[in-house]
Amino acid sequence: MADFEKFEQISLKSGFMKHNGGVLFRNVSEIEYEFKSTINENHLNALGITHGGYLAALIDAGAGTAAHRSAGNAPCVTISLDLKFIGTSKTGDEIIGKAKILKKTKTLIFVFCELNCNDKIIASASGVWKNLKVNPLNLGPGG
Repeated sequence: MADFEKFEQISLKSGFMKHNGGVLFRNVSEIEYEFKSTINENHLNALGITHGGYLAALIDAGAGTAAHRSAGNAPCVTISLDLKFIGTSKTGDEIIGKAKILKKTKTLIFVFCELNCNDKIIASASGVWKNLKVNPLNLGPGG
């Protein structure tokens, strides 16, 4: 495994993830990536734990960016995302996502992802992204 790159903010353009605090991302290897976010009050549900919708959005942004990077920065869109919510997190917790490219075809990218908090898995997911095979100007990474 290659030396870790520094995390970079990928939520640079106005949109859902930037509005919700952004996502930090880094490459680990050609098939492994990490991303992270810190839980704020606005990420909580009525029970005071992180809303599942926010965790789903975080996985979609992080795993989607992994697909995007593995596709040579071509835009990729989510076809399917199967989530399992396993644990909880709360305000101030740092969530670290790990995404791994399982397979790539000419147009599809298969990704597995886990979210960790306080050294425990709180969610896992598998998804399929479609490589749009275009490079529009100023698109930028997901999130």
